Amino acid sequence: MLDLLIEDANVLTMDPARPVASRIGVWRGRILGLDDDVAGLSARRTVRLGGATVLPGFVDAHTHMVWSGMSLGGTDITGLRDRGEVLEVLRRACAQVAPGDWVEVTGYDQRPIGGHLTRAELDAVADGRRLWLQHTSGHAGVVNSVVLDGIDLAPLGADVGYDDGEPNGLMLERAQIAVRRARLPYRVSELVAAIERAGQACLAQGITTCAEAGIGGGLIATPPVEVAAYQTARETGRLPVRMQLMVASDGLRELAAHADDGITRGIDLGLRTGFGDETLGIGALKLWLDGGIMARTAALTAPYVGSTDAGQLQEDPAALRQVILDGHTAGWQLAVHAIGDRALDLALDAIAEAQAKVPRPDARHRIEHCGLVRDDQLPRLAELGLTAVLQPEFLWDNGDDYSDVLGPDRAGWLYRGRALLDAGVAIASSSDRPVVAGAPLRAIQFMVERRSNTGRVVGPGEELTVAEALAAATIGAARACRREHLCGSVEPGKLADFTVLERNPLDVPAAELAGTGVRATVLGGEAVYGEL
Repeated sequence: MLDLLIEDANVLTMDPARPVASRIGVWRGRILGLDDDVAGLSARRTVRLGGATVLPGFVDAHTHMVWSGMSLGGTDITGLRDRGEVLEVLRRACAQVAPGDWVEVTGYDQRPIGGHLTRAELDAVADGRRLWLQHTSGHAGVVNSVVLDGIDLAPLGADVGYDDGEPNGLMLERAQIAVRRARLPYRVSELVAAIERAGQACLAQGITTCAEAGIGGGLIATPPVEVAAYQTARETGRLPVRMQLMVASDGLRELAAHADDGITRGIDLGLRTGFGDETLGIGALKLWLDGGIMARTAALTAPYVGSTDAGQLQEDPAALRQVILDGHTAGWQLAVHAIGDRALDLALDAIAEAQAKVPRPDARHRIEHCGLVRDDQLPRLAELGLTAVLQPEFLWDNGDDYSDVLGPDRAGWLYRGRALLDAGVAIASSSDRPVVAGAPLRAIQFMVERRSNTGRVVGPGEELTVAEALAAATIGAARACRREHLCGSVEPGKLADFTVLERNPLDVPAAELAGTGVRATVLGGEAVYGEL
């Protein structure tokens, strides 16, 4: 007997062999069969959907759950455009905690308020609290004097902002990491609460699987017991979605492995990509090559418009190359953050060298963001079998700004779509939440229209079909996470994780895709958001 039988549904399976179905049979949390496969079988529960559209649950291939959950539970200034209003929000937030405590603020963006806030402005509202504004890009922040006093600025060089020889509170890249280290650790209970909040937000968007893009170090480091927080969340029923955890390359250390194994660096016990189960496991090794366009730190081959600055790499290129070589040799899937085209050149060269030394035909390495791709880089991405893990919603929010700072000759290279597919490069859609709201249908609309929130076209000619964009958010994202055997399509044997939409995205006008409502989200055959 089936546990659940779904009938009278418009199932878009994302399986080319059987693209549509009307009936799904579920047993013990998995799909037993479709249509005639389950004809005549009885079920403990039968649901008729009246023609509603069912998709495989969306997979967010690159997200930051703890960071997102912290922003949902704290002071967030996203969308504020008046400098005085921002400072007043900060004043009220500081007044609610004891002197000396930390006040962490998310959603900070200098662009709409006329430039970065200064240490002096923060000091005036903090009244002795440690005030830290985290840039929405994740690549910068501003802090007040109390925070600066606790950090050794000398090793951080140009990543610290100065005015007339005095630090002004701006902390870029490595300096922002130093702020984060000064703040750590958080309590496991705080992390669990953040994971739960972020997971519930994902379910409301139809997302059933997420890949956490970096634990244990890097730009968004949290305590080294972060895995314990995910385990606790799962054990206590507070892990709303299935999770795959990428390990930050900071966690690599020398291992005394046998010389024949070629493993020079890894994490304790030799754990690597693939450990765990369908609900919680280890994914790729995450490493950061450069910064971001929003913070003007993405590493470009030519300067930003109106500037002599072309961004920066996170470390010496030789050190970054060595991490790629060591991670590949140790058997990891690599998730390489490369936004600028100069960073992408480094990634392509290092991965090609790694594959030449230790061939791994299905390494499934990924380029996270793949934000600026020249035409000559397209065939190299394909030849190396790399997946471009894109964040289309970036350009919905920031397409105008990104186009302006890169200029007309490069704006067409931003977060490409059609050119990648035509070159034979696999693509996956993701959010990088909380940098953006993270709604898969908003990302799908952008991939189809290539229009920012002002209507400006970004990258004409890079448009995808709705079917291609849906595939990037489902089976493409699952494949990027090496989970296509579990999710990403509605096929017998896979997890019974579904999204039920109020309208069929194949029939919805492109401009209305983002407004398509999620009627229900199903995990393992159980409705965990909405109702079947």
